[in-house]
Amino acid sequence: MKNHDTIATRLAQILNKLNSGARLDVEELVEEFGVTKRTIQRDLNERLSYLPLKKENNLYYLEEYYLGKLNFDDMQNFAALSGVKELFPSLQENFIKDILDSTVSKAYLIKGHNYEDMSDKNKEFKLVEQAILSHTLLEYTYKDKPRRVKPYKLINSKGIWYLAGVEGEILKTFSFNNITKLQATEIEFDIDDTVVDTIKDDDNIWFSSQQIEVVLQVESEVAGYFSRRDILPNQLIIKNLADGGLLVSTKVAYDEEILKLVRYWIPNVRIISPAYLQDKLEEGLKGYLK
Repeated sequence: MKNHDTIATRLAQILNKLNSGARLDVEELVEEFGVTKRTIQRDLNERLSYLPLKKENNLYYLEEYYLGKLNFDDMQNFAALSGVKELFPSLQENFIKDILDSTVSKAYLIKGHNYEDMSDKNKEFKLVEQAILSHTLLEYTYKDKPRRVKPYKLINSKGIWYLAGVEGEILKTFSFNNITKLQATEIEFDIDDTVVDTIKDDDNIWFSSQQIEVVLQVESEVAGYFSRRDILPNQLIIKNLADGGLLVSTKVAYDEEILKLVRYWIPNVRIISPAYLQDKLEEGLKGYLK
């Protein structure tokens, strides 16, 4: 997918066309939106796979019984599900009408994540989706080890898909592309609301019952980035410093999770506590420089 792909506006316009009864030709959509054929196929076959779409003579259209059922609430829900709800200043009806207008939409350009190619995983996605909704166990191989997992959520983080599930009594995250020999079972399990809340409320996808709280000093040169949006998982601004910098706290599941983030922001971010993490960071840099 191209970095300049205006994914939110494109999907909204495709939804609007389908809802009005249009039969969509992939090649025409490629020309209209200026994206690749593969991107349009991913839109129709993956991103909009929840719709009752039919394909006939290479044209995609909605089943008759579903025509006209998509409304602005559906579009708002889709925006929330796809993680772009906060992308726009507003998602009220008037704004959605404007953004769907082909002329108004030319005023917008969204440079989003590059997403891993999951075009060959549609069957597995549907299998996991059904297991989550029916609260049934999944069996698969992960890191050369057979697993039996209670699936809770499919999560996309920074363009990568993960499965959050409970193995034994531990909430874990599995990279979807590394799951093999996936099989459904008919063994049901009871949903644990505390697990649901943990997945929903924790910015971190690497869940742990013993999180490490880290305090960092952010220099004024980059403080604006941390003020405008959360750069770190579970980020909290503790204090605005006199020189324009910030004291920021975060919670992580393991050392390397925060160390790799700090490395990206060197020399403008420093770990204040726990001290061993800053020492570990510096020792690693010394080894690299050698």
